[in-house]
Amino acid sequence: MSAVPGHERPRPAGLARRLRPLQVGAGLQGLMLWVPVEKLFQTQIGFDAAAIAVMAAAYAAVVPLLEVPSGILADRWSRSGILIISSAAAATSALIGGLSHNVATYIVAAMILGVYFAMNSGTVDSVVYDTVIEETGSADTYERWIGRVRVVESAAFTTSALAGGLLAGATSPRLTYFLTIPFVLASIIAFSRFREPRLHRAAEPLALRRHVATTFGAMTRIPSVRRVLLLAALAALLSQAVFEFGPLWLVALHAPAAAFGPYWAVLVATLGAGGYLAARLHLGRRSTALAVAAVLAGTPILLATSHAVVAVAAAQTVLQLALAVTGIYAGRLLHDAVPSHIRAGVSSGAGTFSWMLFLPFSLGFGALARSHGVYTAGWITVGTSAALATLLILSARAARAAPAEVEALEALAAATGDEALGGDPRPLLTPPPDDLACRDLVRLVSDYLDGDLPPDWRASIDDHLNACDGCTAYLEQIRQTVALLEQANAIRHPMPTKAPGTGPRVTAGTGPRVRHRPGRRRRRRPPGGSAASAGGCPAGR
Repeated sequence: MSAVPGHERPRPAGLARRLRPLQVGAGLQGLMLWVPVEKLFQTQIGFDAAAIAVMAAAYAAVVPLLEVPSGILADRWSRSGILIISSAAAATSALIGGLSHNVATYIVAAMILGVYFAMNSGTVDSVVYDTVIEETGSADTYERWIGRVRVVESAAFTTSALAGGLLAGATSPRLTYFLTIPFVLASIIAFSRFREPRLHRAAEPLALRRHVATTFGAMTRIPSVRRVLLLAALAALLSQAVFEFGPLWLVALHAPAAAFGPYWAVLVATLGAGGYLAARLHLGRRSTALAVAAVLAGTPILLATSHAVVAVAAAQTVLQLALAVTGIYAGRLLHDAVPSHIRAGVSSGAGTFSWMLFLPFSLGFGALARSHGVYTAGWITVGTSAALATLLILSARAARAAPAEVEALEALAAATGDEALGGDPRPLLTPPPDDLACRDLVRLVSDYLDGDLPPDWRASIDDHLNACDGCTAYLEQIRQTVALLEQANAIRHPMPTKAPGTGPRVTAGTGPRVRHRPGRRRRRRPPGGSAASAGGCPAGR
């Protein structure tokens, strides 16, 4: 994948520093100390198998219902704001859960937790992707940076699993809910300190109805997006299935109780390990995609046939690792396929689709497991994994060469006939800086004269010209050059009179060179003084 033409990549330290608050916030959100002892606490307040099923149904109804609307809200408003709301929902859920003394109250807490998951779905991925694009002009390092977020989340999940059990044993399961709240509230501070990317605000604002239609249209009418959505949804479905149903194999094999703790810790750790591997495996390569597809297709067969505890646990771990890598790659393809202003909404759609697929999957798996055992039910996992492996190979072959934003920028540079439109043409997608540099004006002067700049960029250039004699003189020289070229062209090739402003376009690198002389900014234009007399701006600004 190519970067934006002429764009100089920033040092990794700068991108790491910008993403650090997001990583800290994601880690703090993952410190849910009550998760490992939830079932124990539920039995203490009156839950039975039927009540747990009702709670699961209520939770499952909330998440897919809110995922896409919350993604659209993130695209239209603020992705950092959506993450802050998700933290507030998680803290509220933990508070109500800890105060619960009956089934009904706890179900309310579970539904609010569904709001947390819905708000989170697709938002972090979109934020990381847009930040990488905005900082580097390319999505080449997306897997590396989203992988780091996954490592932090995995470490938080593992820590909370171990610490929650110890705290519940030393005190009570109820206390773990209350001790979770400070960590989740601290994530709000971290998210508020994150400098949000602005790519999703660069496009012209759409009416809400049109925005919703555009988001759903991208998910349902574009074949490449549909294929990647299915890839992402199947990867999420199988990952959830391993976490939900994987322990049933250990139960069927009469594994000792002491084995469940290490087994679960290793399984959770695959989320972080997958994030680490995703940046290094390069699934866009055919050989790598085939290798991962072989793992996806082969390990479920071992689950359906092996009766050794170690082999089953190893197969689930390897499968979960491959699913984590595939999920990150699918997210990359999905982000590449759609523009930023609908990215969070479409990404959340993958989560909704996975929930829609998981419902019949879980019902079928449960029915087979009850009637014929978990090994027979495991063949459903084999078939689903084979479909995922096939999609992975097809998606890797049809992967886009560049993200939507970069393709648009490169097409624009080609259309203008000059790469000097910019060494970094991203200003067409991002708002102007607070203090426009002289080099930006030099690069965009032709678009300014032709009236092709967005209004905010044109206003920024006007402000700069009001304070800069050198750029004012440079602009006047360009105007005079254009006028001379028009006169020369009229003498050589007489033509009917044209409307003003329809003369030849002059871009950097064509026609006579006009030097932008270095000098300094003016505070105030002297009365009667000419623009050229004051000199230009500091070189290299």
